[in-house]
Amino acid sequence: MNAPWARLTEAQRASSRAVIEREGALRCHVVVALSGAHAYGFPSPDSDVDLKAVHVAPTAGLLGLHPSAAPADRLEVLDGVEMDYTSNELGGVLAGILKGNGNYLERVLGASSLAGSSWLEALRPLARGALSRRVHRHYRGFALGQRREFDEAPTAKKLLYVLRTALTGAHLLRSGELVLDVTALLDDYGLGAAHALVEAKRAGERAVLPEGERARWVAEVERALLRLDEAHGASALPEAPGNEAELDAWLIEVRRAML
Repeated sequence: MNAPWARLTEAQRASSRAVIEREGALRCHVVVALSGAHAYGFPSPDSDVDLKAVHVAPTAGLLGLHPSAAPADRLEVLDGVEMDYTSNELGGVLAGILKGNGNYLERVLGASSLAGSSWLEALRPLARGALSRRVHRHYRGFALGQRREFDEAPTAKKLLYVLRTALTGAHLLRSGELVLDVTALLDDYGLGAAHALVEAKRAGERAVLPEGERARWVAEVERALLRLDEAHGASALPEAPGNEAELDAWLIEVRRAML
C-alpha cells in the first residue's frame, strides 16, 4: 500500500476507491490526489476525505459554442464516510500552473497521488519546469484568507491550515520542493511547538484553542507569513515560467489523442 492510501482508515479507503472508480467512469483522470487534513499531516477521526483531481475532456466536447470544461464537484456521505471530490479540466489546470496556482501544483507534484495515468508521468517534469516565484502570490493570498477564518473561529484546525499553507509556500520558494505535510516542515521553520496543535487536531476536528494561547499563536502566524515573504525575496526560482511553449505543445498532443 502506498503512503497516501495508508493515511486513510479501511472505511475511508473503500469509499475513496468507490468514488475514484465511479468518477473515473465519467471522465478521464490524469490524477486523483488526497488533499485536506489527510495530506497535510493532521487528520482527526472525523475528518472528511478530500479528493482533488485533474481530468481530460474529450476534444470534441471542447469545440463549438458550448465547450464542456466545467469542474466536477461532488459532496456526499458514502458508507458513513464524508467524501469531497473535485476535478478540474487539464487545460485550465495548465493555465493555472503557469500562473503559480499552488492548488493545481499540489495535485500534480505533491506526494499524495491515489491514482494516476501515464499522462501524469509526462506532466510532472513539465510542471516542475513551470515552477516560478508566482507561487508566492497564491500561497500568501490563501494563507491570509485562512487567517481571517482563524480569527472568526480560533480552532487548532484553522490555525494549522494557515501554518501549512505558509510553510508549504515558503519551502517551495526556498527549495523548489513541494511538501504538503506540515509536520515535516515545522521544526525546520522554527515552529516545533505546533506539533502540540497537530496532536490536538488529531484528537478532534473542532478542538478550540484556549483563549490564553491565541495571542501567542497569532504572533507565530505572523512569523510564518514573514518566512513566506523572505523565501520569496531569496528564491532561486525564476520570476515566470520559461516553458509555456512546451506545456502548450504537450496539451495539443493530449487533445489530439482525445479526438
